[in-house]
Amino acid sequence: MLKHNPTRIWRSLLSAAVLATTAIAFSPGSSWAQDAAAPAPAAAPAPAAAPAPAEAAPAAPTTADLEKRIADVEQYFNNMAPAADGKLANLSGPGHNGFLMICAALVLFMTLPGLALFYGGLVRSKNVLSVLAQCLGIAGLVTILWYFVGYSFVFGEHPAEGAPSWAPYLGSFKYFFLEGVGSAPNTNYAGWPSQSVFSMYQLMFAIITPALIVGAIAERMKFSAIMLFVALWMFIVYFPLAHMVWGFDGLMNGVWNSASGLPAIDFAGGTVVHMSSGWSALVLCLLLGKRQGFGKEKMAPHSMVLVMVGTGMLWVGWYGFNAGSALAADGLAANAFMTTTLAAATACFVWGLIEKLHKGKPSILGFCSGAVAGLVVITPAAGFVDAKAAMIIGVLAAVVPYFAVVFLKGKLGYDDALDTFGIHGIGGTMGALVTGIFANNSINANLTTVNAYVNKDMAKLIVDAGGQGGILMNQLKACVLTIVLSVVATVVITIIVKLIVGLRPTPEEESIGLDLSDHGEAGYEH
Repeated sequence: MLKHNPTRIWRSLLSAAVLATTAIAFSPGSSWAQDAAAPAPAAAPAPAAAPAPAEAAPAAPTTADLEKRIADVEQYFNNMAPAADGKLANLSGPGHNGFLMICAALVLFMTLPGLALFYGGLVRSKNVLSVLAQCLGIAGLVTILWYFVGYSFVFGEHPAEGAPSWAPYLGSFKYFFLEGVGSAPNTNYAGWPSQSVFSMYQLMFAIITPALIVGAIAERMKFSAIMLFVALWMFIVYFPLAHMVWGFDGLMNGVWNSASGLPAIDFAGGTVVHMSSGWSALVLCLLLGKRQGFGKEKMAPHSMVLVMVGTGMLWVGWYGFNAGSALAADGLAANAFMTTTLAAATACFVWGLIEKLHKGKPSILGFCSGAVAGLVVITPAAGFVDAKAAMIIGVLAAVVPYFAVVFLKGKLGYDDALDTFGIHGIGGTMGALVTGIFANNSINANLTTVNAYVNKDMAKLIVDAGGQGGILMNQLKACVLTIVLSVVATVVITIIVKLIVGLRPTPEEESIGLDLSDHGEAGYEH
């Protein structure tokens, strides 16, 4: 307990009184202050000019005007668009805007350098630069396509009356060359972030999706072939699929398109990102064939240090991926942040535990694979499920992809070099399905009819299931459509690429490594 010192108390009080008196005496408007500051008398000045007439004071806001302003502030906190005739209409909200810019940077950070280092460490040293070049090349190529037509093909709205028959499958032409994409929000997608920021955020998803495919065909596909494949794949697979799932009038957008023909939900890209890339990766690696010496030579990762560093970057960046998909710094983003953490950490630990039981030792590669698998599987569910469901998803994310990577791949004998299909294809598909089981309308009110845009039939299925689940069949149909599109398109694209530029390097080039044969550089000069 503190002891009181009377002398110190009186000194403190006296000091405070002196300071207060001084402040009052010399404050603006005080006669003491004016006298102290007055200069010596000077000669009488010339007569001053007549003062300008005072402007009329602005009218006080009416009660109705104040109510509108308060309502807009409430809309901001609820992440809902302001009134069209309000003071804040067509203005971006600084907090939500800043949040989405940071999330966009985090998602790019997942590819550059996260995925590049993760994949780069998994390949042999003679191919490390080829992986980095592929990630950089894809980032540049997809950005150019996004500027010209990509953003419009995904998010371009069609008119309510007279929309073309293909409107549910592909966006309109209205945003070609990012025409009209400026600082004002597009409230069809986000109430407060600028459309320019929204478009760049979505671009980062478009960049990482084809980059994931690289993992399946690492060390044996020419750089020119990969670039041509990605360019065609974006037009035939990604742009249509992203529009169907996230577009304002998309076929599978059950949350925001009340007329969606196949209402499903995907919070941050289970179907659009992971399923499409994973299933395409499987088909491409089968058509491309195995690496030289596969099954005969040691093809272990050349640097588990890079793999671990890349995994950490992916995990951190994934918060922009999942939490950012709320498109605002709100409670929904907070829930996605929590569920992402729980699922990733759980899967990371459980994968290592399975390795310990199965092989006798947990490996760094196992921990990294588990973390990425957990992040993949929680992605479509992050903003729809609670903490308990996230923990269950984390366990499933370790068990099922582990089986695919360790047993299924060996049994079928395909050369998925970096396990893109086992983690992203299998994990993404499972994530989309478990979302239909665990989606909870108490976590995300957009799944209820409070959201005027929700597909009413889908919302009723969830209500009839007691507020959680009930849409497994919807999710299954969405998965089937995604798989069919990805598989068929990849077969066609691969044939076209083979006819135009060829797919593989020569046996000699593959033997010396793609770093030298494709880029004339070596990752390590020693």
